Amino acid sequence: MNAIKSNYRGLSLLIDLNWDRAIYLGALILALAAGACLGSA
Repeated sequence: MNAIKSNYRGLSLLIDLNWDRAIYLGALILALAAGACLGSA
């Protein structure tokens, strides 16, 4: 049971750490898409 709890805590921490990176990646893709739309207009 303790192994499952510690594993879950590690997974939760990993998601917390990668959440910022996911937001950054999403913003980057959105900016590139907006630039492509503006450039082609």
